[in-house]
Amino acid sequence: HSGIKIAIAEVLQKEGYIEDFKVLPEKPQPVLQLTLKYVGHRRNRRSVITGLQRVSRPGRRVYVGKGNVPWVLSGMGVAILTTSKGIMTGQRARRLGVGGEVLCKVW
Repeated sequence: HSGIKIAIAEVLQKEGYIEDFKVLPEKPQPVLQLTLKYVGHRRNRRSVITGLQRVSRPGRRVYVGKGNVPWVLSGMGVAILTTSKGIMTGQRARRLGVGGEVLCKVW
């Protein structure tokens, strides 16, 4: 549980990739619980998230300018960025005209 993880969970919920998330007050620290989203019925159920790629790592940070915000699968997925205006999708960062650190890509 941390502020960045909660912000990423909020973005994923707004974009429709997860059903819900909760912060459970456990000891020694709170735990973030995600409820994944599925489509289809019974045996044909499949996860909404088909792929996830971590871009920035502690050993290699990836920053992009406002003109180089990445597209994921030609707009079918989302890139999650941390910017000076908060954590947001790549599409919103393009609209606001800001760049930042690319955290991950989800499709």
